[in-house]
Amino acid sequence: MGGERKIAWLLALGLSTIPAQAGLTARAAEASAPEDSLGEVVVTAPRSSEPLTVVTDPKAPRQPMPANDGADYLKNIPGFSMIRKGGTDGDPVFRGMAGSRLGILLDGETILGGCPLRMDPPTAYVYPRAYDRITVLKGPETVQYGPGNSAGVVLFERDVKRFKEPGVRLDGTATLGSFGRNDEMLDVRAGTSDGYAQITGTRSHADDYRDGNGDPVHSRYTRWSTNAALGWTPDDDTLLEISAARSNGQAAYADRAMDGVRFDRSNVGLKFRRRHISPLVQRVEAQVYYNYIDHVMDNYSLRSFTPTAMMPNPSANNPDRKTTGGRLLAGLALGDATDATIGVDYQSNIHSDRKTMNALTMPYESMVRLQDAVFRDVGLFAQATHDISERDRVLAGIRSDFWHAEDKRATVQTGMTSTANPSYGATRNEALGSGFLRYEHDLATAPVTLYVGVGHTARFPDYWEMIAEESLTTVSAFYTRPEKTTQVDTGVNVNGKTIVASVSAFANKIKDYNLIQSNVVKGARLATVTRNVDATTWGGEASLAWMFADNWKTNASLAYVYGQNDTDHLPLAQMPPLQGTLGLDYDDHVYSAGILLRLAATQNRYAVNQGNIAGQDIGRTGGFGVVSLHAGWKPKQGIKLTAGVDNLFNKVYAEHLNRAGSMVPGFVTTQQVNEMGRSLWLSANVSL
Repeated sequence: MGGERKIAWLLALGLSTIPAQAGLTARAAEASAPEDSLGEVVVTAPRSSEPLTVVTDPKAPRQPMPANDGADYLKNIPGFSMIRKGGTDGDPVFRGMAGSRLGILLDGETILGGCPLRMDPPTAYVYPRAYDRITVLKGPETVQYGPGNSAGVVLFERDVKRFKEPGVRLDGTATLGSFGRNDEMLDVRAGTSDGYAQITGTRSHADDYRDGNGDPVHSRYTRWSTNAALGWTPDDDTLLEISAARSNGQAAYADRAMDGVRFDRSNVGLKFRRRHISPLVQRVEAQVYYNYIDHVMDNYSLRSFTPTAMMPNPSANNPDRKTTGGRLLAGLALGDATDATIGVDYQSNIHSDRKTMNALTMPYESMVRLQDAVFRDVGLFAQATHDISERDRVLAGIRSDFWHAEDKRATVQTGMTSTANPSYGATRNEALGSGFLRYEHDLATAPVTLYVGVGHTARFPDYWEMIAEESLTTVSAFYTRPEKTTQVDTGVNVNGKTIVASVSAFANKIKDYNLIQSNVVKGARLATVTRNVDATTWGGEASLAWMFADNWKTNASLAYVYGQNDTDHLPLAQMPPLQGTLGLDYDDHVYSAGILLRLAATQNRYAVNQGNIAGQDIGRTGGFGVVSLHAGWKPKQGIKLTAGVDNLFNKVYAEHLNRAGSMVPGFVTTQQVNEMGRSLWLSANVSL
């Protein structure tokens, strides 16, 4: 017990304000703390309350400026970065891992973008404030949310609460900001104890922003979405819901020769949930869904067309993707000390494309749409939690995936010409396994949880790795090997009345890492290829929220990841530098104000032309510091007015994880896409 007291003192300095109770767990301490003990009007640092889990409220006002898409929101959670290409649609990166290494689920549904050039990662179709909760599950230590999530899983979720009596709930927000930024969101839910109806509408717009030099960046966008749902709730334990969504938009990009002029998403879903079925079966959940992405990119709608050697005429591409899927699971109570979840999930997606190299004479609408790839996956999973004692528990999971892929490309584009595809008509069928084991221990003398776990996951190559690129030896990467990650996670979580803190660390070995390398010489041309290499990464995140006096709180965070390409004896590309934040906030639940400092170190470890499906290293990137201010007023319950200044000192900077600037007529070309200069914003939030 003396050892536990020493650990508690070292890891949770300042917890003397928390009463020591035998058997007090972190979860119990969190529940017993006053609801507003660490509450805030403006969120500057999402916190981790359970091992390897970060839960945040996207409806709460936020500094920096309220996010316009999912990646923009995630970049402020320790460990996350974003690869910017314009003002929106950045690619999220967690612990240096991007693409399908990071699972993105919208209300339990898998959504995959259509663009072969990653104009539309899954988070591009997310307006964060339209959701009630965002949950980040770190590392390969869950098996319930689809295949291959070696970096982690992000869940964008809506809460469904049964109406006890007839009523209407309304949540709305409006944001105005520099560079023409304006966002609107309205969420209305109405119902009785028997059922409900919900409709949500969002719109986000911004003009080209300016960097710290005052130079405009080709970055304007407009996005809108609508979501509707009808639900049946005959009792507290039963839910049947049908939902539909539609969204669209356009976005200008500073990093490439084309812009996104259509991001049309259509969705329909059906879910069922039943709880407390029997002493053994605690819950049953079933879900099916359909997502269709119809995307258009061209080089003339959002910019002045300038002929080049590669694109002498106005050109356009119109890829699409149909994704259907579902999940069935059961939650079991296998005794007083053991809970388990077993289930099966399914996903199928079909990708096709049509394009024109001369939109003046042959518009893309007149071209024939051709399938280029078909993927299917069936996964079986089981996950359990067993309480060894009052303060000790073990979590474990196992998963098997049965994967199928078909190469439908008769030809492959190589520069300005087409070449016969050597893997045309080929199929692949593989079975891969994943699993994890984690031990958690709650200290008896303080609300501190220690944990250590190991996870293994096998990830199949995604569309962008095996279809959109070549291999070193042929013009097809269809036979790229699956990527296998084995990772150890450990850490500490503190959940006190005045202190909430977490430290998480990880180390892994990745066999057959799918590396994307550009500018590879193949004959008389340069190509982008997919290669398998072995790699090692390690790092972690730390965060602290400390209420050191009445109404005063400080936030701090730190994140670092180190990557090594063991095959090439080079740094593993697209690793973010050491990053941290430090904030000071005042909040008396009526008025609030604060300052936030974000720091990033110089990144000297890079591998030029190597990276992932979202970007490749360009070179060394200098460090920077950015200061932001915010203030808020809560005149009455349910109404919040917040304002802020981001990049107060108008710093000129670019993130290391960033795309190279492209030559866009009328704009200054920079080595990397520069971030926004000084910007002001004002937001009003109403919840009734």
